[in-house]
Amino acid sequence: MVSVLDAPAMVLASPHSGDLYPHDLIAAARLDRKALRQSEDCYIDDLFGAATSLGIPMLKARVARAYLDVNREPWELDPAMFDEALPDWVNTQSPRVTAGLGTVARIVADGQPIYRRKLRFAEAQIRIESIYQPYHAALEQLVEDTVIRHGRCLLIDAHSMPSGEGSSGRFRRPPDFVLGDRNGTACHGDFTGAAHELLKSMGYSVTRNVPYAGGFTTCHYGRPELGRHCLQIEVNRALYMDERHYTCKPGYAKLREDLASLLGRLAQIVPETMPSQAAAD
Repeated sequence: MVSVLDAPAMVLASPHSGDLYPHDLIAAARLDRKALRQSEDCYIDDLFGAATSLGIPMLKARVARAYLDVNREPWELDPAMFDEALPDWVNTQSPRVTAGLGTVARIVADGQPIYRRKLRFAEAQIRIESIYQPYHAALEQLVEDTVIRHGRCLLIDAHSMPSGEGSSGRFRRPPDFVLGDRNGTACHGDFTGAAHELLKSMGYSVTRNVPYAGGFTTCHYGRPELGRHCLQIEVNRALYMDERHYTCKPGYAKLREDLASLLGRLAQIVPETMPSQAAAD
């Protein structure tokens, strides 16, 4: 067992692998549970599960993304979804809201509307205050504790992507992995480069920042000048699961081993010269 003092200067988050579908979602949804799972990052928390044996704390959102998306600003809401006017301070104009994928999503991954009725603002407020805010309070505390111990922290934000994503004209075939560091602004290049090279050496196809440069977590927590780094990792679901039936493929165990190697490699390369909180102060 890795002691706290020997643990790597890392934290792992899995914001979209939650598989709890609350009763109020099922009651209000026009889709069944299987259709709602299209937005779920199935098995990602388990695929990156070696983090805990390496001493890396892992935070998982337990509630499904179709109910609440913690990888958004806290109040990105589509006014068309609600039966009343939203407060002026709610962000109703973001690209995520326009796409139907705000903090409370309007659609699932294939574009189907989730709800058969309008929601009340109070419903969204309860979800945000009871799920979103505790999730980010916990994540902020994990990052802060790591910075206090080590002077720096690398946060891995782990995701999966449908196998068809990114293939519309940008790739001859979808990549196996997409590494997002907000085009170099959220993470020291040594981390992104090391992840890229190791995954390539394992035989995977890898792209950086296209089509996913990183979401709210990457943008909000990635502050390299303060010793806080965030790298988003997107895994192509075709590598490990049958996307129609949500079952694991034979390659699942091998991918899990490769991701364990990736985390171990990243844990080894925290450069001593990297700006830390102490240096910034």
